[in-house]
Order: sequence, then structure tokens, then C-alpha cells
Amino acid sequence: MSDTSVVSTQLDIEAIRAEFPVLHQQVNGKPLVYFDNAATNQKPLQVINALKHHYEADNANIHRGIHTLAERSTTAFEDTRKAVQTFINANEAEEIIFTKGTTESINLVASSWGRKFLQSGDEIIVSGLEHHSNIVPWQLIAQEKGAKVRAIPVMENGDLDIAAFSQLLSDKTRLVAVNHASNSLGTINPVKQIIEMAHARGAKVLIDGAQASSHLPIDVQQLNADFYAFSAHKMYGPTGVGILYGKRSLLEKMPPYQGGGEMIKEVSFEKTTFNDIPYKFEAGTPNIADVVAFKAAIDFINRVGKEHIAQYEEQLLTYATSQLKNIEGVKIIGEALHKVSVVSFVVEGIHHFDLGMWMDAKGVAVRTGHHCTQPLMDRFCIEGTTRASFSVYNTIEEIDVFIGALKDIIKKLKP
Repeated sequence: MSDTSVVSTQLDIEAIRAEFPVLHQQVNGKPLVYFDNAATNQKPLQVINALKHHYEADNANIHRGIHTLAERSTTAFEDTRKAVQTFINANEAEEIIFTKGTTESINLVASSWGRKFLQSGDEIIVSGLEHHSNIVPWQLIAQEKGAKVRAIPVMENGDLDIAAFSQLLSDKTRLVAVNHASNSLGTINPVKQIIEMAHARGAKVLIDGAQASSHLPIDVQQLNADFYAFSAHKMYGPTGVGILYGKRSLLEKMPPYQGGGEMIKEVSFEKTTFNDIPYKFEAGTPNIADVVAFKAAIDFINRVGKEHIAQYEEQLLTYATSQLKNIEGVKIIGEALHKVSVVSFVVEGIHHFDLGMWMDAKGVAVRTGHHCTQPLMDRFCIEGTTRASFSVYNTIEEIDVFIGALKDIIKKLKP
């Protein structure tokens, strides 16, 4: 058994765990150990109750109604926008656009900004750490506009090669799109430095913050990011809600992403004029209830304290990493100095899919595969990894269960 004294005493982890109903169940006859937080994390009662309350008490379409339920629903929806503004320190609430996820946020920028401002011969720089959602949209718009996508190489330890990035930047670079933290390896990228380097060459920057939003401090003004995208479901909120932050000066120049209701001012068969931001980019009835419940997730993070969350998760990561290194045949992929609470590894002689299924049989939920980062897997000459990712409601004792299960599986399966 581990030395639990390494665990931060600033958080009452058992009290936090009590707020997450899904954790208190058995899977295949074993207590659930949920280590798939990089894919999505679980939801506290206050988020579940907020969703339930909206449908029971306030359900109505927003912005267009003048009756009481419509006004209450609209107020709650816009309160979440203001909460997001504060959470990332945007200059104004109108710079916050609701989408269905990080993927749609990136596609919005690629389709709207890219279609207007990219020209033949321009270059877009992404990184070798990117999720497919921050690669494919840029490939699509580059093909349409005759532009080129170039990639920052990844070093052996999982860090980006910033010297190589400097060489990639040129007068042809129009946009740089990189993640704040890698979903596969956990690497935290030096995004402020990347933004400064890109801006010095006149390029705009989009940051994929999906993996950073619940772990790292985010101040879009201090970063000077042009665009910042993230998802509610990776920060204790509902699925189907994404956020795109964009500087007002850029959003106002961008054409609508989709046409329909809400994003218009006047429509005739001869001409349509478009609404102001952010509504210009929010066509149709949005995911109202989940946006409303997302505020409860932000409130949860603020109450617990992101700094405390990050410190505790760092302790979990450090402990799990040290334990994995003591197991013969296990190789950790990506050992950057600065990481969020993600550890990916391979086991000699055992396929990651087999490992994942055996882990599930023991009640341990981990993610296996390429994690939507096939170019990154190719960089390390592997098909995929087993990934364990930790959240504030996980414990040292759960890591001990995970390590014990892993040792037992290796003993049974290894040739």
C-alpha cells in the first residue's frame, strides 16, 4: 500500500468523491476505478441537478420569448456566457461563442476565418501533438484554398521542438494551431511563447484548450491568444457544449459559419443582414439546458480551486509514473517535464487493446488506441498506447489497484 501522506491535505478528496454518483458502483464485480478522464470526466451532483432543474422549472427557448420561462432560460444561458468570460479572463462576454464542442469550435474558425483570409500559397502550422480535430479542419480548408499545412516535430520526450517551429515560421505563415496540453501524452506546450513567436511573423494563433481547461490557469488576455477553444465535458460539465473564444476584432470580420435563426437581423428574399457577435455564430436553437448546467461545473471548479486541483493531480501523476517505471516491460511514451495528469504507456509483448479489456474485467477504466493522434503514434513507431488519466476525485489507493491489476495482467499475458 502506498504512503498516503503524499496526498495534498488541502482537499477533502472523500467529500469531493461523494459529489460524483457514478463513481460509487461496481464494474464486473469490482469497485470502479475511472482513469479515462482525458476522454471525458464525470459530473458532480450540482451539474446533474442544474440540468434537472432547468427541464423541470425553466425549459423554454431563449432570446426570442417575452414570457417568464423564456426570460429565466435566457438569463441562465447568458449567465453561463459571463461565467466563461470570467473563467478565461476574456475582455467581454460577446467574445464567447457556444458550440457543440472543441471540434466544432476549430471547424468554425477554419471555415469562417480560413475561407475569408487564406489564399493560395499560405501556410498553416500545426504540431505533431495535435488531436485529429486540430489537423483535419486545416487540411480541408488548405485543400480548398490552395494553402499548405506544416507540422512542428515532436522530440523524443514528448515536447515540441521549438527551434524547429522557429524555422517553420515564415512570411507565408497565416495561422498557427496548437494544443495547450496533449490529450495523448499530457505534454503542456509553451503556448505563450508560441503565440509571441507567431505574432512576430504576423500570424494568428488558435489554441486547442480541451485538455487544459480543467487543469491549467487560462488567461486569454495574458496569453494574447487570437482564438481559444475548449469543451464543457472535459471540465465536469455536460457533453455537447463547446466554447470558442475569439478576439472581437477578428470575430467581427469573420462571416457566419452557419445560416438560420438567431444569427440574423433582417431577412428578405433579396438580402439578409447578420446579427452582432456572438449570435452571428450561434445559428438555431442551441443546447440550452447543457449550457445552463455548464455554469454549475465552472462553479464547482472555482469552489474547489483550480490551483488545488492541479497540485493534487500532479501528485497523482507523479505517483503513478513512478510506479509504472518499476514494472518490467512497461515503457512510458512521453516524459515531458511539464504535463497534465495523463500517462501513456506500452507493455512489451501485450497489445494495448488486450490490456484495456483485461483492465475493464478488473473494474479499471483506461483508454486504449491512438487517441485520435495517429501522426503522433507514427512518430513513436507504435499503433497506440494504454492511457491512464486522473482527475481530482481519483486517489492514490485507486492507482495502487491499477498498478496491481497491471502487474497481474502482465504476469498472465506476457509470453
